[in-house]
Amino acid sequence: MPHASTPPLVLIRNADVFAPQPLGRRQLLVGGGRVLWIGGMDEAAPSGLPMDVVDLQGQRLIPGLIDGHVHITGGGGESGFASRVPALPLSRYTSGGVTTVIGVLGTDDLARSTRELVAGVMGLREEGLSAWAHCGGYHLPPATVTGSARGDIAFIECLIGVGEVAISDHRSSQPTLDELLKIAAEAHVAGLMTGKAGIVHLHLGDGPRGLDLVRRALDQSELPARVFNPTHVNRRRALFEEALALARRGCTIDITAFPVAEGEDAWSAADALQRYLDSDAPAERVTVSSDAGGCLACFDGEGHLCGMDIGAPAALGDTIARLLARGLPLEKVLPAFTANVASLLRLPRKGHVAVGGDADLVVLDAGNRISDVMALGAWHVRNGAQVRTGTFEGAGPSLHSKQGR
Repeated sequence: MPHASTPPLVLIRNADVFAPQPLGRRQLLVGGGRVLWIGGMDEAAPSGLPMDVVDLQGQRLIPGLIDGHVHITGGGGESGFASRVPALPLSRYTSGGVTTVIGVLGTDDLARSTRELVAGVMGLREEGLSAWAHCGGYHLPPATVTGSARGDIAFIECLIGVGEVAISDHRSSQPTLDELLKIAAEAHVAGLMTGKAGIVHLHLGDGPRGLDLVRRALDQSELPARVFNPTHVNRRRALFEEALALARRGCTIDITAFPVAEGEDAWSAADALQRYLDSDAPAERVTVSSDAGGCLACFDGEGHLCGMDIGAPAALGDTIARLLARGLPLEKVLPAFTANVASLLRLPRKGHVAVGGDADLVVLDAGNRISDVMALGAWHVRNGAQVRTGTFEGAGPSLHSKQGR
């Protein structure tokens, strides 16, 4: 059932906290959707009020994962209207440890709209998830509500940037440098006005031009490098090298956790992040997203669809587990899924386990898998079982029969 009741306070004991930096064994008091207190195991916990007590027995507690690239209304549509991917339900996010999502439109920014995206954000918020979105989609000029990207970001609370604008892709609007600079300036100025992210989230295709347009934008304008946020940078190995160079110039690059076949000219998310962390690029300039709900399409030389898959939020947790299995320290891996994303998107209460921060918490079991998930102080997953679901999850014939009476 959605909107399950939660106790006024939850005391979490014996948590091995990675915030994402390691804090050791701690106790946490959660209430009102926030972390109210963090103390050592030898400190007296607040008392005198009704609360649930949860003993994690030394399990690792991390911030909720932030997925910065999600098709919350569904993606696809490249192979006819029947290929439009339906929206994912709430539990697909929370079961994967995702407690915050950023919605985007993709190829189809015509039948799907920014208005629909805003409605999707609000629906997820009503179900207990934290959600924001970017206005626009693959094509320029961008699909907006107010008539301009600057207006959307300035006047619609949940819209924080523009994207995903496609470059180096046959599905794009083939934007020129001037067009990219104009939309980047709109996003940047709106971000200054509102304190929002103010970024242009850039979809990278397989085209040979790669990130040339972004390099020219940096060379020929006064816009800060942080405004340009390329994603899917691991889809080709040469493209990833270009992205590393941009990260050194101040761009935050986004790795996509999509399936990669053996021998494919691409890096898996685990391989790409490990290579990034082993490079001299700034550790804070990399993030990982899932492309959840999006169509992971491949095309032949004539632009015909030859195969497709669907992005899944669980890919983030799977990537973390793979990296930990290789021996990478948890505190080195986590920022790309938490703190770095929160910093780029200017979401100060997200991405950390800290007093005053939102109570978005994930527990990892001994096998590095997600065991428990709390979003805004409410449990969604407990001991591997889903305890809170979306409004229409599980709805079947009984719902329709009641409506027909």
